[in-house]
Amino acid sequence: MRLSPGAPFTWASGWQSPIYCDNRLTLSYPEIRSYILEALTVSVRARFPDVEAIAGVATAGIPQGVLLADKLGLPFIYVRSAPKGHGMGNQIEGHVEAGTRVVVIEDLISTGGSSLKAVAALQTAGVQVVGMAAIFNYGFEVSRSAFAQAEIPLIWLCDPKYLVPKAEEKDYICSADVKMVHAFFADPAHWNHSKK
Repeated sequence: MRLSPGAPFTWASGWQSPIYCDNRLTLSYPEIRSYILEALTVSVRARFPDVEAIAGVATAGIPQGVLLADKLGLPFIYVRSAPKGHGMGNQIEGHVEAGTRVVVIEDLISTGGSSLKAVAALQTAGVQVVGMAAIFNYGFEVSRSAFAQAEIPLIWLCDPKYLVPKAEEKDYICSADVKMVHAFFADPAHWNHSKK
């Protein structure tokens, strides 16, 4: 997680952001990786006790999804953003029977678009998506609305309500930048204009 209010990051959507969440880095640190795995395990068991398989969203949801499936002793599959352009042309990799109750794993939720696209691909294949779990959720209204409309329960381990105070407490950002960061979370699509 990097916070840089003074030199914002540009997302693929074109949004300017004072925060960049790279959960892939956690895989390089066994203690952190294990902590995230344990937290996902507890959360998924509690919220989705009838889960029969785990699906990772390519690519960042795959590693944690594999670890979680192994921990739970469940089958694992993953979902590409689009069908493969060669070979078998699969969008869903691995074997899953229609009707299987699946929890989808993401590294983070921003707008929810790519995550729900993976859900739709699984549903088209006849899979019963019982919910999604993510490491980080930005908490944007656009994603809240999208998940509600899709009727997909979403759980997550961390969000800005925890992150921002902790970052300030650890002197990762100064108190003067906190207001700017909160402004981003309130209106991410226009933050690059409103911060001036």
